[in-house]
Amino acid sequence: MKTARCPTCKKDVAPDVKSFPFCSERCRLVDLGNWLDGRYRIASQNDERKPTDEDAAREDEPGPTKH
Repeated sequence: MKTARCPTCKKDVAPDVKSFPFCSERCRLVDLGNWLDGRYRIASQNDERKPTDEDAAREDEPGPTKH
């Protein structure tokens, strides 16, 4: 049977374990706590990049015309 690694403690985990992909309920709760505390984030382009003068100039350019 193929195994995976627990994302919290890195132990091997079989896919038939109730807490999969975690090795235990404890590791599942540690991971949830990290999300709730803000230790994990999903970045978006808006979070990582601030508009520049070049972006503002692009917004002023006329777009393609519809025929």
